[in-house]
Amino acid sequence: MKIGILGAGTWGIALAALLANNNHNVVVWSALPDEIDELKSTCRHKNLPGAKLPRNINYTKDIEEAALAEMILFVVPSSFIRSTAKKISPYIHDGVIIVSAAKGVEKDTLLTMTDVIDDELSSCGVTEKYHLAALSGPTHAEEVALGIPTSIVAACEDEEVSVRIADAFSNSCMRAYTNTDVLGVEISGAMKNIIALAAGINNGMGLGDNSKAMLMTRGIAEITRLGLAMGCKRRTFMGLAGIGDLIVTCTSRHSRNNRCGELIGMGKSYEEASSEIGMVVEGYHALEAAMALSKKYEVELPITEAVYKVIKEGLSPKEAMLSLMVRDLKSELDT
Repeated sequence: MKIGILGAGTWGIALAALLANNNHNVVVWSALPDEIDELKSTCRHKNLPGAKLPRNINYTKDIEEAALAEMILFVVPSSFIRSTAKKISPYIHDGVIIVSAAKGVEKDTLLTMTDVIDDELSSCGVTEKYHLAALSGPTHAEEVALGIPTSIVAACEDEEVSVRIADAFSNSCMRAYTNTDVLGVEISGAMKNIIALAAGINNGMGLGDNSKAMLMTRGIAEITRLGLAMGCKRRTFMGLAGIGDLIVTCTSRHSRNNRCGELIGMGKSYEEASSEIGMVVEGYHALEAAMALSKKYEVELPITEAVYKVIKEGLSPKEAMLSLMVRDLKSELDT
């Protein structure tokens, strides 16, 4: 299969390496010409130490070249999904599979990433028929690039398409599952980054494993609560895109969201923390949309709200934790 990858960050390149090793014809595009030049000359990514990239990956500065493919992966930060969809819109052709590997919700529209792509392509007058899908799971780029075993979920309303995507990614290091609940997979991917910020703040405050486990468990409860109100399937949140991705993002040393939260818990501002990390922290960008979804669907998201108040309103982490601990008592079954 010919596969175009839009975005040459760590996740885009990790996926490119996996797909190239599966003998697909892979073309990677980046909006940053210097990034393409470096990848061509070194066959390495500066933020993927130890990962030697396959020589059969093609790199391009021409987005049309990446678009001439059977499958196109959007692997740019969520805030650049719409502008990237606009750039590629003239080159969309009938039957192409468009996969979002980005995680987020657009602040102004409250659209998930596949819906943002669809909305922008429609606004640009694209009339060709295409398939939309989402890719998610416990898949830190640093480990995928090294071939460390994990699983991923390919979500598309058309199950035959999700099977094609899963087949393209599957090998002895990547076990792919399918799902038709695209919205549930995307809501999981966006919301778990916020819970990972909370888990990181917990670490930075010097609190323990008990409180982190509490935040993770009640975090998946509030993500599920929101997803069900939006019409998603409960099982999705117990799967790879839900609890699986939440666990790895809340516990891994590779997690930018976890590390950012840790720095905030140690007393740094978000601006200081994100500057130190030097890469996009998606949980921060999801906060306003999450609070808007909470209001729209009348669903309580106490951990999300606490993180919002710490990062956006200056509430101290200690006060935020106290606010969670003194909430009214309720049954665990009432999620």
